[in-house]
Amino acid sequence: MDKTVRTYASRKEMKADEYRYWQSRRVHERMDAVSKMTLEAYVMKGAAADVSRFKEPLSSFNAHGVKYLVV
Repeated sequence: MDKTVRTYASRKEMKADEYRYWQSRRVHERMDAVSKMTLEAYVMKGAAADVSRFKEPLSSFNAHGVKYLVV
């Protein structure tokens, strides 16, 4: 993990750097991050039981590079 501290002159510069970072990641890595953030958001809302059944299949999809769309 890169622990470099960066200083930005503007929010636009920061967002551009963040965009470049995520574009450099493989698709399954990005989808795994989105999946984890979504589950964490539901946990913070107290609705973890509603989405917990998706955690195992999504993790398996991500581990095997399967393309999917959750609606």
